[in-house]
Amino acid sequence: MVAIAFELVVNFGANHDAAERARAAVSGHPPLHVGDHRIPLHEPLLMTARSSSGREFLEMSVLPVGVGSGVAPDRGRRSIPLTGEEFGLLGHGLYGLLRRFTGYRAAQVGWNPEDRVDLDELRSDWMAELATGRMPGLTLADDVHRDLHRDLHGSGFTRFAPGHVWIPYRGEQPSDLA
Repeated sequence: MVAIAFELVVNFGANHDAAERARAAVSGHPPLHVGDHRIPLHEPLLMTARSSSGREFLEMSVLPVGVGSGVAPDRGRRSIPLTGEEFGLLGHGLYGLLRRFTGYRAAQVGWNPEDRVDLDELRSDWMAELATGRMPGLTLADDVHRDLHRDLHGSGFTRFAPGHVWIPYRGEQPSDLA
């Protein structure tokens, strides 16, 4: 069974200090309020990932408890049934947490968004979506955005937090739900 996870995924590049600070922020974070639900977060998963070109980077995944299908940390737990609106609220809650992080290169909330925070894959596989603003929620460090900017005119990026821009998150659409 392939895991389908609704999560926040963050690329920290080689910034170990920022990744550890973010891990500590998630570890002590209270459950997210999503409608009538209080959804806790699993301990964040921090690992070394390899980009499509073979470069290594630190990647952190923040997984809400009981959300998704086949997610290893949820084995033996009951899934929380959420509506599209509730998934949107959960996504906004995860972005609220992301606003507390610094030193990351790219981040996104959604269904298995790992490939969308790999900077090499953004450049090679996602430029058409980026250029037209069709990656809502994608958050980039200012310097990453500047590097990509020549191909991103009119792409809809706005200020997210100091040092970061994003294409504003619109919540989840029914076709996005796993």
